[in-house]
Amino acid sequence: MEKSVTIFAKRKTIIGITLTALFAALIAAGTFIAIPLPFSPVPIVLQNLFAMLSGLILGPLLGGAAVGLYLIAGAIGAPVFAGATGGFFRFLGPTGGYLIGYLLMAIAAGFIAGKPHGGYKTPLWRLILAVLGGVIGNYVPGILWLKVLLDKTWLEALTMGFVPFIIGDTIKCAVAVLIAPRLRRVVADHIA
Repeated sequence: MEKSVTIFAKRKTIIGITLTALFAALIAAGTFIAIPLPFSPVPIVLQNLFAMLSGLILGPLLGGAAVGLYLIAGAIGAPVFAGATGGFFRFLGPTGGYLIGYLLMAIAAGFIAGKPHGGYKTPLWRLILAVLGGVIGNYVPGILWLKVLLDKTWLEALTMGFVPFIIGDTIKCAVAVLIAPRLRRVVADHIA
């Protein structure tokens, strides 16, 4: 009996590590969709959608680990940041606050949504709160860093780092809320 419990626990650990790596890879794959804007140093990306989903689907610990793995890969030079760039210097540039925000996004969304559990369906209102919390976790350091780094007023920082992204991020949040319940049920039995 003890041996089967140990094997089961090891299996869940391996699946958790695999899912963490998979979500880190999905976030990195989002680098191939980066649309520069002429009036902002922040491009439109899909990475924030995948960072959000990592927290919603895997929970705060594994979701945060997935984003952390992605950030470490980028920091050591892998071309996983927007525009297929990498290196620690990207954290010191205009998008550095958003990169750190991805980690806060995944942790906040995962914490609010909660770790997925088999047989338990997360209420829609909780998923909506989770994506809102995640978006706030991304925008706060992003806009703050833009303001400080570029020496902008709050209005200028919001105009460059928030306003152009409202519609797109609302759509990404809606997509996340729509697909997260099914994916949470799929992974619940494997990581709980």
